Amino acid sequence: MTQGLTDRRSEREKLDRLVQAVQGGQSRALVVRGDPGVGKTALLDYLAERAQGCRVARAAGVQTEMELAFAGLHQLCAPMLDHAKDLPVPQLEALRTVFGLAAGSPPDRFLVGLAVLSLLSDVAGERPLICLIDDEQWLDQASAQALGFAARRLAADPVGLVFAAREPDRELAGLPELEVEGLQESDARALLDSALAGPLDDRVRDLIVAETQGNPLALLELPRGLTPAELAGGFGLPSAAPLSERIAESFRRKRCPCRPGG
Repeated sequence: MTQGLTDRRSEREKLDRLVQAVQGGQSRALVVRGDPGVGKTALLDYLAERAQGCRVARAAGVQTEMELAFAGLHQLCAPMLDHAKDLPVPQLEALRTVFGLAAGSPPDRFLVGLAVLSLLSDVAGERPLICLIDDEQWLDQASAQALGFAARRLAADPVGLVFAAREPDRELAGLPELEVEGLQESDARALLDSALAGPLDDRVRDLIVAETQGNPLALLELPRGLTPAELAGGFGLPSAAPLSERIAESFRRKRCPCRPGG
């Protein structure tokens, strides 16, 4: 199982069905949504591992590139441009222009969306294609618009488009969703115990599981801010910073513009 992925049986089953559909020649689109640290990136990793026989393309939204039109689309599609020569000329010219490979006025967004759809379909003609887009909430609007356009128009081609987002924007409206929530209590406890090298007081365990609401990243990161005395006896907790603040600080340390945030 993918490292860091605990339980998630129902989510894994849904992703397995998506892979099987694409492997069988069908198209699928899905939005995996959930809070920061809940495990969306781990689920995308799981999906990539399961996509045997498929070409897997990945991209991730980057906060610092949100103002750069088509930056996310370039990240996903640039490795596929060897297939672009077979596109209709207007679509080929649109892609070449938005990727800076040819001079010209900004093309019509509808034409760009058609070009992306045609490119994905052409690539999938060789073998099934699964595209994984992490941190969709940080994609530039032009890329999100083009990818949402393509996702809603996938037809008989073996293409899967899977987005992970905290709160999907309107460009993904109407697409099927998989909501990812915190782990069940038993799985949260198991994950917490796996991250600890020393003893953990039952009261502290109960408090951490309750405060984190089963968020995997919080469960793994939060104990690192507690002293052995706090973990083993719990008597230090009342004078420590509130757990909610510790969780927030863990996210601040974890967050990096060059790395998906789960």
